[in-house]
Amino acid sequence: MLFRMGISNLARLESLGRTDSLSLLPNRRALHHDTQAVLDSGEEVAVALIDLDGFKLVNDLYGHQVGDSVIRQVASILREVCDGNASTYRLGGDEFALTMAGTLSGTILEGICRGVLERLVHPIAIEDRRIGIGASIGLARTSKTHQYDSSELLRQADVAMYVSKRGGKMRCSWFREEFDRNLEALRDMDDELRSALLNEEFRVLYQPLVDAKSRRVVSVEALLRWVRPDGKLIGPDVFIPIAEESGLINSIGLWVLRVACGDALAWGNIKLSVNISAAQLRNPEFPIQLGNIIEETGFPAERLELEITETCLVLDPVVAERSLDIIRGFGVSVALDDFGTGYASIGFLRQFRFQKLKLDRSLVVDSAGDESSRAMMLSSISMARALKMDVTAEGVETQAQADLVRSAGCDQIQGWLYFRPMPPEEIEQHLLLPASPFECERDTYGKKIA
Repeated sequence: MLFRMGISNLARLESLGRTDSLSLLPNRRALHHDTQAVLDSGEEVAVALIDLDGFKLVNDLYGHQVGDSVIRQVASILREVCDGNASTYRLGGDEFALTMAGTLSGTILEGICRGVLERLVHPIAIEDRRIGIGASIGLARTSKTHQYDSSELLRQADVAMYVSKRGGKMRCSWFREEFDRNLEALRDMDDELRSALLNEEFRVLYQPLVDAKSRRVVSVEALLRWVRPDGKLIGPDVFIPIAEESGLINSIGLWVLRVACGDALAWGNIKLSVNISAAQLRNPEFPIQLGNIIEETGFPAERLELEITETCLVLDPVVAERSLDIIRGFGVSVALDDFGTGYASIGFLRQFRFQKLKLDRSLVVDSAGDESSRAMMLSSISMARALKMDVTAEGVETQAQADLVRSAGCDQIQGWLYFRPMPPEEIEQHLLLPASPFECERDTYGKKIA
C-alpha cells in the first residue's frame, strides 16, 4: 500500500510539473516532451507559436488579476477552436503553442490558427469590461526530408512569429529558411549600429519651419542620419526599427537630444523639435535622462519641443501619460506628429494635452486635389484651435500647397518648398532672413528619425 501511494504521489508530482497552474494547460516542458516523442517515432509534426498582442497594456491598464483572466479566456478559446484536433500548451507569459502530428498536420493547423485569429477579432468579456486582444502566430513543420528536434522546431516557429508581429500582427507566417538569413542580417546591422554610435558615424541635420504669415524661421526639427565609413547613407526608416527592437534606440535618442540641444543653444529664441520614438517614451527613466541633458547643455526647456506619434501613446498610454506630465513640468512642449495617418480622437488629444498638431504630408498633398481630404484637413485645424493647439503643415513642396495650408489657418509650414534639412553650420545664416523658396531634388535627407 505504501509503495502504491508513493508511485501515485510521484505520478501526481510529474503531472503538476508538466501543467501550467494558471491556464491548466500543459506547459513548455510538456510541449518539448510530447513533441520529441512524436519526432522520435518518425511522424511529421507541425507547431504554432502564438504570442498575444497588447497583453502588457492589459496588465498596465487593468492589473494582473484581469490579465490572468484574459490568459484563462484565451486558453479556453484555444481549446474550443482546436476541438481535440490539436494539442494546446501555455509556454508562459502571453505565449501559447499548438501542435499536430500527421501528413496533413501543417494544413490543418494553419486553418486552426486562422480560426483563432477570427475569434480574437472580437473583444473578450472580463467582468464588466470588453478587452481587445490580438495575436501574432508563427508556424513551423518537419517533413520526411527535414527532421528537427523539438527545440529547433520551436525556434523556427518563434522566428516566424516574429515575422508576423513585424508584418502588422494578427496574422500567421510559416517559417522559411530566408527568415534566418534576414535575422542574421538584422543582427549584423545591430552590431554596425553599436559601432556607429561609438565611432560617431551619426549626423544630425536640421530642417527649418517658417511662420505661415511672416515666412521667417521660427523653429528647426532635428533629423538623424547615418553615414557609414564607405560613405553610404542609411535612411532612418531602415535602422530606427532595428534600434528600437534591440534597445539601442535609447542610447541613440539621448545622443540626438544632447547634440541637438548643444547645436541649437546659440540660435536665438527659435524652437528646437526632436522626434522621440515609442521605445524611448516607454522607458520610465526617459524623463530623468531628458532633465539631465537639459541641465548639462544649459538649453532652455521652453525652447524644446518633443514630437511623438500616436504609436508612442497607444502602445503604453499609462507610462506615456506619466512621462509626459513630468516632461511638461520641465517646461518642454509636446507635439503630435504625423496627424491624419492614425485614429486619434478628440478625447485622445485632450487626454495627452498636446501643444501642437503636425499635419502629415499625405494629408497636405491629398488636400490639393481631393475635397474629402481638404475637409478633413480643415476640420483637423478647427479641432486643434478648439483645443488651443498650434498647427504645422508638413511636407509642403509646392507654392499651391503652401497657399492652401496658409489659407486654411496653419501657423507654421515645413517642407522642401522653403528649406531642405541642413547641417548646423548652415542654419544661422537663415535665422534672420525671410524664407525664400528654392528648387531642390527630394532624397533621403527628407526622412525623420522615427
